[in-house]
Amino acid sequence: MARTRTPSNQARMILAALLEVPGAWRHGYELAQLAGVKSGTLYPLLIRLEGQGYLEAEWRPPVEAGRPPRHAYRLTAAGIRFAQANPPAPEVAGNPREVTI
Repeated sequence: MARTRTPSNQARMILAALLEVPGAWRHGYELAQLAGVKSGTLYPLLIRLEGQGYLEAEWRPPVEAGRPPRHAYRLTAAGIRFAQANPPAPEVAGNPREVTI
């Protein structure tokens, strides 16, 4: 039987960043900036989410000559549903001092 876990707040922030424009390809650096997650946390989460079928990943050609190709990510249909079902916690999504109860 498959074990399901609640995604971490970092995973929820990444999913929320991807959910802003669900069909758009996003690069890791952009996701790190949007989600406020460091690369040492970001890339293992992206690999895990892709392995679980929530993300698609592909190499994108460089936009400028002389630059290397970059890995880009976007949500799958299952990933969109998963992201919608697992929004970031309020204290993570914004300034914790601005949370109203």
